[in-house]
Amino acid sequence: MFTGLIAELGTVERLAEGSTSCQLTVRAQKILPGVKIGDSIAVNGVCLTVVHLQGNRFTADVMPETVRRTTLRQLQPGDRVNLEKALRPTDGLDGHIVQGHVEGVGTIREIAPEGNALVYHIETPKELLRYIVEKGSVAIDGISLTVTETDDTGFSVSLIPHTAKMTTLGYKSVGDSVNLETDILARYVEKMLGLQKTADGLADSRRTEIAGENSEDGLTEAFLCQHGF
Repeated sequence: MFTGLIAELGTVERLAEGSTSCQLTVRAQKILPGVKIGDSIAVNGVCLTVVHLQGNRFTADVMPETVRRTTLRQLQPGDRVNLEKALRPTDGLDGHIVQGHVEGVGTIREIAPEGNALVYHIETPKELLRYIVEKGSVAIDGISLTVTETDDTGFSVSLIPHTAKMTTLGYKSVGDSVNLETDILARYVEKMLGLQKTADGLADSRRTEIAGENSEDGLTEAFLCQHGF
């Protein structure tokens, strides 16, 4: 698990592509002390497992599902990437709960200055937009941000100068793609409400079935007596 607070901007050194998967090597400084093979590092919001360490570099395998759902395959040597180590039990949760499980890719449609901030409008797949609400949390390339506005095509976030300087968003342009992860709490709530509706529907159906089995007229005095009422 991560918090969406970027610890360092790393640099892509190598991307070895296969037919459906790839292997990514990244140069870093701040986050590598204490890291060992098997640890998790979020790269542009994608949770990856370290499979090799050498000096100030780490390598991670990128499986086909990750290739399909993220922008990692678009990376080129020299590109900057957001890096964050996995959250430890003693760390503070200063951002929001980020799993590093990217759900889809959005597109930057507008970047507009507003006072000391930059407002980014992100065009978003409709299947993800339902989980994004004004003043809620969203992770863009692994950055924990607050949604300032939503519409039928996407949502907006506002970046202070520090966030723009310390993350990849400050170096992106209109038309660039970004990884998106919505708030996992919204998905759990939807799932539980869906299960409850299904259970309620089955219960109503069973009650109707029982009534129908005992009388063409539905609920009758004979039916009630038969069932102990």
